[in-house]
Amino acid sequence: MIDQPGNNGSFPDATEISCSMADIAEVSQNLITDFLARQTSQKSEQGRKSLDPLNIGGAFMEMTTRLMADPAKLMQANMKLWQDYTSLWQNAATQMMGGETEPAVTPEPGDRRFKDASWNENDIFDYIKQSYLLTSRWLQSTVTGVEGLDAKDAQKVDFYTRQFIEALSPNNFVLTNPQVLAATAETGGENLINGLKNLLEDLDEETGRLNIRMADDDAFEVGVNVAESPGKVVFRNDLMELIQFQPSTKTVCQTPLLIIPPWINKYYILDLRKENSFIRWAVGQGHTVFIISWVNPDTKLADKTFEDYMIEGPLAALDAIEQATGENKINAVGYCIGGTLLASTLAYMAAKKDERIKSATFFTTMVDFEDAGELGVFIDEEQITSLENKMDEKGYLASTHMASTFNMMRGSDLIWSFVINNYLMGKDPLPFDLLYWNSDSTRMPAAMHSFYLRNMYMENKLVEPGGITLDGVALDLRNIKLPCYVISTQEDHIAPWKSTYAAVNLYKGPVKFVLSASGHIAGIVNPPDAKKYCYWTNAAKKAPKTPDAWFNGAKQHDGSWWPDWDKWAKRHAGKKTIPARTPGQGKSGGKLKALGDAPGEYVKVGTKSK
Repeated sequence: MIDQPGNNGSFPDATEISCSMADIAEVSQNLITDFLARQTSQKSEQGRKSLDPLNIGGAFMEMTTRLMADPAKLMQANMKLWQDYTSLWQNAATQMMGGETEPAVTPEPGDRRFKDASWNENDIFDYIKQSYLLTSRWLQSTVTGVEGLDAKDAQKVDFYTRQFIEALSPNNFVLTNPQVLAATAETGGENLINGLKNLLEDLDEETGRLNIRMADDDAFEVGVNVAESPGKVVFRNDLMELIQFQPSTKTVCQTPLLIIPPWINKYYILDLRKENSFIRWAVGQGHTVFIISWVNPDTKLADKTFEDYMIEGPLAALDAIEQATGENKINAVGYCIGGTLLASTLAYMAAKKDERIKSATFFTTMVDFEDAGELGVFIDEEQITSLENKMDEKGYLASTHMASTFNMMRGSDLIWSFVINNYLMGKDPLPFDLLYWNSDSTRMPAAMHSFYLRNMYMENKLVEPGGITLDGVALDLRNIKLPCYVISTQEDHIAPWKSTYAAVNLYKGPVKFVLSASGHIAGIVNPPDAKKYCYWTNAAKKAPKTPDAWFNGAKQHDGSWWPDWDKWAKRHAGKKTIPARTPGQGKSGGKLKALGDAPGEYVKVGTKSK
């Protein structure tokens, strides 16, 4: 029986590991040879592609120049690292002799990389862990402490230094991960063989690009066990299908509800499984729910603009909903960029004296992009120009580009944890609906995406009165005077909550700001029955000017914010209830016939489902 790290602190037998490694090398060579034989030759594009598409070389060069200009500070940092290592060596020596010591450094709260018991119980792995943590802390603090750096350069240096540090974590390597060593001993190296098979399967044979699988693709099928809420497609144009969901109550609120999801991903983030579907839950509360299912655009839609998304999205949906229900007023929900579109549409409608939207709810929505958080790392003239050149080749931005960007923002969770599970442990990804959806991303039309990045992220024009013009109308968010419910999430890396709070000071109608625990997705997709997380509200009659002041006066509530939103939404949902509406069967004022069953066809374009 081979001892395993974590049981009694000893290593697997070295001789057996060596023999296994030799066998692994032989099988691996055969696998790689077979893979290379199936490769499709590709023409080199290096002559026309930038060697620094992320534009980080200049930032690190500037950081290095300023760092070397202050040798005293650099020496001080190095001395601190030396002192920390001296303490670590002394602690290690004491532990080797059976003594007990306090660790020189511990992982940050929430760092799950070192949760295996071996990282604490085995002296060698404990030393490796602490050595890594000390060095990474020294490196991060040294580069972020450089004075005189431009704010954008400082942000890039900090972000990409963290990517480097996360990549070098000892749990990412076979010989310094106790769980991988134990699995290798138990299976005779079969985990590494399986891992190599998984790696080769995830490599695109034409481009060599690695697409890490995060979920079991065979475990889900759109329309079967995700995006399964019953309903009908009642309207369709080039950019969207409008889905009306089947009621589950005998009576419903008079005012229909329209949801505008982001088009960076597919709408079914709000309709994953029965247990966590916001759509199914909202239908169950008596709302007549419509949702826009955006198309996954191709070259033919390259010239579609942000303006087109407004006209063919929410404005077209308003007309269709009136035909379907006979109601000329709705309540609206916008999620992420869908919320940014909703705010733009409301400003447009205000200028047009169009009052068909009674209330608006914004899920994790940015309208003031002055502080875009870590996404700002990817926004500058050089990177946008490089992106535009890439989009010009096909007329759209490939879905993998956006996915990679978002994954980098949570590298430990969304990249390296899967590298360990899939390629080192040799395991198949788990059947996780949220990660399945996360991998089912969409393309971006070139014209729309360029406009969005330049006018909002780069130049922050949406927040300026008249800064952006859509369909001949200069937008001013200050003209939005209807009731608004703004829900943001505490750990959001995509739409930082303190940045989303700016809406409170822009919209002139009554605004209720709510903060949910967790992140951009989990904080929103948090059904009441799960009894997870919490949320905060502030009862002040006038919302504080700053997010910190708001939070200092906020009250914490256990569980999901959904019931709080429903109570608020019902105040704007009409004074009476009416018989439940059957999709595809309108009433006076015209009817919309059903074009097909939910989830429709657009959501399946490019989908991973069978």
